[in-house]
Amino acid sequence: MFESHFQSFDDRTDGSAAAERVKALRMELFTRGLDGFVVPRTDRFQNEYVPPSDERLAWLTGFSGSAGLAIILVDRAVLFVDGRYQVQAREEVDGAVFTIEHLVDNPPLSWIKANVPPDSRLGYSPWLHTVEGAERLAKACGEAHGTLIAVDDNPIDAIWTERPEPPLGPVVAHDMRYAGETAADKLARVRTELANDKTDTLIVSDPHAVSWLFNIRGSDVPHTPVVLAFATVPREGRPMLFVDLRKIGNEIGARLEEIADVRPNAAFERDLVALGREQRVVRLDPAACPEAIAQFIIENGGSVVRGADPIVPMKAVKNAAEIEGARAAQLRDGVAVTRFLAWFDRAAARGEVTEIAAVEALESFRRETGLLKDISFPTIAGAGPNGAIVHYRVTRKTNRRIAPSDLFLLDSGGQYEDGTTDITRTVAVGVPSAEMRRNFTLVLKGHIAIARAVFPDGTSGAQLDSFARQFLWRAGLDFDHGTGHGVGSYLSVHEGPGRIAKLGSAPLKRGMILSNEPGYYRAGAYGIRIENLVLVTEAAGLPGAEKSFNAFETLTLAPIDVRLVDPALLTPDERAWFDVYQARVRETLGPHLDTTARAWLFAATIPPPRG
Repeated sequence: MFESHFQSFDDRTDGSAAAERVKALRMELFTRGLDGFVVPRTDRFQNEYVPPSDERLAWLTGFSGSAGLAIILVDRAVLFVDGRYQVQAREEVDGAVFTIEHLVDNPPLSWIKANVPPDSRLGYSPWLHTVEGAERLAKACGEAHGTLIAVDDNPIDAIWTERPEPPLGPVVAHDMRYAGETAADKLARVRTELANDKTDTLIVSDPHAVSWLFNIRGSDVPHTPVVLAFATVPREGRPMLFVDLRKIGNEIGARLEEIADVRPNAAFERDLVALGREQRVVRLDPAACPEAIAQFIIENGGSVVRGADPIVPMKAVKNAAEIEGARAAQLRDGVAVTRFLAWFDRAAARGEVTEIAAVEALESFRRETGLLKDISFPTIAGAGPNGAIVHYRVTRKTNRRIAPSDLFLLDSGGQYEDGTTDITRTVAVGVPSAEMRRNFTLVLKGHIAIARAVFPDGTSGAQLDSFARQFLWRAGLDFDHGTGHGVGSYLSVHEGPGRIAKLGSAPLKRGMILSNEPGYYRAGAYGIRIENLVLVTEAAGLPGAEKSFNAFETLTLAPIDVRLVDPALLTPDERAWFDVYQARVRETLGPHLDTTARAWLFAATIPPPRG
């Protein structure tokens, strides 16, 4: 009945091959005079999601998550993953080959200081580490009395004999209806920044920034419509876009040539050398730019000015067209999600639904909009204990039939030309336990606290993060992920600099779109997460306010499972927010649904009895 066009359920990696692959890597390192090697998850663009040709960490270790790093020494191998992936890593990775460490509790730099033997030569690829990251690695090696050695070619590539070819998806224009600003105007804003800090050229190393700046999109990376390309923007003169020319058709090529010189990938290193020899003052973001780029400039006589990429905050603050597109995408997506929930409620009660079937059904409802370009990340569909794995990805091996008494956690999103969506709903199958309802309601209270927050202009996400945790903390509970992340406009579902998290230091500015997604996970039993996207807006109706305040507008529209709410735990204000939200969902989505789905929605959004 349903099928997935955008997500595979096959095991993408094979942890059983890790022993032989690590052995081969050690032999390769020996021939190069290296005692170890650092293997990050990223590609040369520092992407979260990478094309198959750059899945080096997954190929070596068997770990398929989106964040991690491995260190291979002569006598030991270690994989670092954060709290989202601890369970997944232990299931995917051969524990006889790799020790698994917590990326935050025992970070790689601390591990290097304690475990790398004196006089060791630890290799790394300067294309796969940022300027700051490489400096931290070198410092840690020095404190261990070892040496960090840059390699020109990655030793993993020498032993990965069946490595896929790089992607060749075509570059397409992002229409002005959705972009809301011409590439020429965006370039003018960037040049103003360069004039202000008296630098000659900006290196644009993030393909999300490149794609936004030139109003282009691509299909090089799964679920994120970016073009894998670098760019340079001079204060005066024409920008240069470095891309595989096989991706450039005549029409998009002509459009780009109006504002920039389009150059082949092979020209990038030569042009970096030229910038150095011309003694240009080049600005780059040390937290995002590969160290190799800085090396080419500095070693050839140029100067590097460190500074945050000015495009990042520009891209994060959505303009009127992008906000209008986001609202349209959320409405469309909410209809699809609600149609799914109505179907799921009937089918799951009959014991007919597996995790894979649910993923396929939801994607099918989204595709029926006629406007879905892709999903925005691999759908997380966890029933019962699988829901407690924060970034669980169902495979044919792990696929679980959803049973009565299960909680079902579904975290998903869509990519539409007018907006990117991300929504999580936790659904009861059968009658939930009192404990489930209590914990769900504690998560809901945190979600409402963020949704109702009013905060001074300039407030960071770190200052708001505890709003979502306070009710769980009082019960001795917590969750091991951020409360929210930025979301792009037909770009990455995870976008900086804004986020609601303990380390979210960037100010939240009007026009930013973020997720609001507190959760709770009881290992081996169930997971709970409630996620809506919110827009930072000006706070209205604050008589006597002595400075500028902001608030959140909730964009996502889909019902929250009332069967999991314990009304006795909600305050009157929380109850009012919940009832108004459910009514808004009902009134907004109802006209777009067929008779059966509309009837389900009306029943699903009836306010719970007051406790």
